[in-house]
Amino acid sequence: MSRKPIYVEIDIQAPIEKAWDYTQNPHLHEQWDLRFTSITYIPKKAPEEPQRFTYETKVMPGLQVSGWGESKGEHHKENGTRTSSLHFGTPQKRSPIAEGKGYWQYIPHQQGLTFLTQYDYDTRYGKLGVFFDLFFRPLMGWATALSFDVLKRWLEKGENPTSQYRRFFLTMLLCLFFCFVWFYHGLVPKIIHMHPQELKMTASLLNHADQLVMWIGVAEILFAFCWLYPRGKRWLFGMQIIVFPLLTIAAIVADPTSVQAPFNPLTFNSALWVLSIVGFSLSKDVPSAKSCKRKRG
Repeated sequence: MSRKPIYVEIDIQAPIEKAWDYTQNPHLHEQWDLRFTSITYIPKKAPEEPQRFTYETKVMPGLQVSGWGESKGEHHKENGTRTSSLHFGTPQKRSPIAEGKGYWQYIPHQQGLTFLTQYDYDTRYGKLGVFFDLFFRPLMGWATALSFDVLKRWLEKGENPTSQYRRFFLTMLLCLFFCFVWFYHGLVPKIIHMHPQELKMTASLLNHADQLVMWIGVAEILFAFCWLYPRGKRWLFGMQIIVFPLLTIAAIVADPTSVQAPFNPLTFNSALWVLSIVGFSLSKDVPSAKSCKRKRG
């Protein structure tokens, strides 16, 4: 099966000269591009030589990948379109990427420019590397698209990339947390081990309280999966800001003595309510890979 090159395109309302500077200046480039932690240009011995550089990417604390790159050439058309070609690679065996090539293109228009890239690379480790690339390549495409949207917001709104990534990853962390909370509380105390407290809360509503508890558990599990959907996070946070106080009141009315227990409904739901407010604030206008086109045309 032939692999498809990674393609990402985005429209930016900014002068092409400014976009060129923010993408060709290594100090600025490393701030918005999620794929690189640092980029260092190697001084040229002659003006006509291609620009060579080294890069580092921190995969996680204590693990980083370093490599090399070379700007193969720049082309400027009469209509203002600019193209920058790139050759890159790394000798480190820990990287699935051995060597690759690609380009950036800047197409001016009345509102600003269209900024796009296309690149491809060879993998290591034979068929095992090809199999791993089935998962790694979409991740690289997502990281490229997210980085492009961060650049767009930096150029258009002036918001620093560090601030954007902080809001993005804190929002994602809260989403994963609430996914876990709803999934666990839907599965364990309502379906696998039907807790007496859950039965007590629903006994006044239905004779067969165990059936209602089970279906509530199913609904909570489905709601947990909603947190994994790429869009609509702010709406989910807003809904929880309303729901958690109601759930707290219902739990206390069902069993007033529950507030005496450690990690009781009052303190636990209050913590979730505060985190929902934090998430609602953070999730406003976060960068998204969905803002980019991923196919030509």
